[in-house]
Order: sequence, then C-alpha cells, then structure tokens
Amino acid sequence: MHPTAQVAGDAEVGHFAVIGADVEIGGGAVIGHHVVIHDGSRVGASVRVDDHAVIGKRPMRSLRSATTSAAEIGPAVVGEGSLIGTGAVVYRGATLGARVLVADYATVRERVTVGDETIVGRGVAIENDTTVGARCKLETNAYLTAYSTVEDDVFVAPGVLTSNDDYIGRTEARKAAFAGPTIRQGARLGVGAVVLPGREVEAEAVVGAGAVLTGTAPGGRVSVGVPARDVRAVAPEQLRENGG
Repeated sequence: MHPTAQVAGDAEVGHFAVIGADVEIGGGAVIGHHVVIHDGSRVGASVRVDDHAVIGKRPMRSLRSATTSAAEIGPAVVGEGSLIGTGAVVYRGATLGARVLVADYATVRERVTVGDETIVGRGVAIENDTTVGARCKLETNAYLTAYSTVEDDVFVAPGVLTSNDDYIGRTEARKAAFAGPTIRQGARLGVGAVVLPGREVEAEAVVGAGAVLTGTAPGGRVSVGVPARDVRAVAPEQLRENGG
C-alpha cells in the first residue's frame, strides 16, 4: 500500500492487494485478494471489489489504434455501494455511479460513464467514450462499441453486438466517421441482436433476437429479422409508462 493512499479505518483489504499512490477507499469497502487499485483511483463507501479485479488500469495504445486516444485522463471512480467482480477491469477515466454491478471478467474502458444501479454482466465489454445510463441491464458477453450512447432503463440481452465503423477498418476516412449506436430510454435488444454504426433504437423499441438493425428502430415498436423490419407495436403492458 502506498503511503499516500487514504483507506478508511473500517475498510478491509485482502492479501497481496496493491493500493497505489493517492488512492481513496471509503468506509466499509471490502477489497479482495490480489486486487490492484492504480494511482489516484477513487473507491466509494461500501464498495466490494472481488479477487484479482483491477481498478484504474491505464489504456494501451498501438500505433495502429484508431479510437484509443493518447490524451491524459482522470482517475477511475467507483461509486458507493458498487460491486466489482472477480477479474473485472475498470480503466482509468471510467466513472461508475452508485450501486453499479460490474460482474466477473467485464471490462469498462476509459472515459466511460455508467449510471446508478446499472448491471454490467459477466464478460461485457464497454469500449471507450461510451455513456450508459441508470438502471440498465447489460447481460453476459454483450459488446458496446466506442462512442455508444445508452440511455436509462435499457435492456441489452446476452451476446448483443454493436459497431461504430461503416468502413470495416479500411481507409483513413473512417477515422472522421466513427459513430456508435444510440439506444434510447427503455429500449430492449434481444439475444444476439446486431446494431450497425450510428443507428438509433428509439425509446421503448424492441429489437428482436438475432436481428440486424441497418436503420432506425421506431419507438414503441418491435423490429425483427435480417435486416430488421418493423412488425408490430410493443404490447401495452410491457411499456414502462404502464408499469412494464
């Protein structure tokens, strides 16, 4: 533990944990065995960080990286009451709200914000410069590409994939055109759905399992198929305004 770290007297720190310079750990926090908390990270009160998790990891940038910036970024912030699972990695510059769950082996990249009470499931990857709202559920192995926007109360089923590059990795022009999807409040994405770059899923829309969204998913409507097409209205009892 670095001598400049500030760890509350009632916090618990496991065996072989590494606590870097200027780290702050709040009261009642529980830090597991072999956890690494890098310099400057902020861990709120009553946070639990399980074994082998990493908080505040610095990004790695290849000479060929297209979306990873070399700019200096702030510390990782983990809000009070949050849970960080075994092997999870929260990068420097990520900000997690209160009572967020980041499950085992999930990754939250730099300049990502995650709202209060959101669940980031096992193996989920949230790439850099993405915003995720409050009370969302991102289920196992979902992938949110860089520059995505996910509003409050969104449900993302297991294995959902998103993209931000219409050029599929070719030409310099793509670097000025990266655009992740926008998933509006209360929208739901079914198992294995694919959302192409820059597309919008409007509020309370449903994109069915295995669908490929090449356009806009209309609000309050169900879109299915390849390519996804609007087939019907969302059942009234499933709308959040009706208690769904």
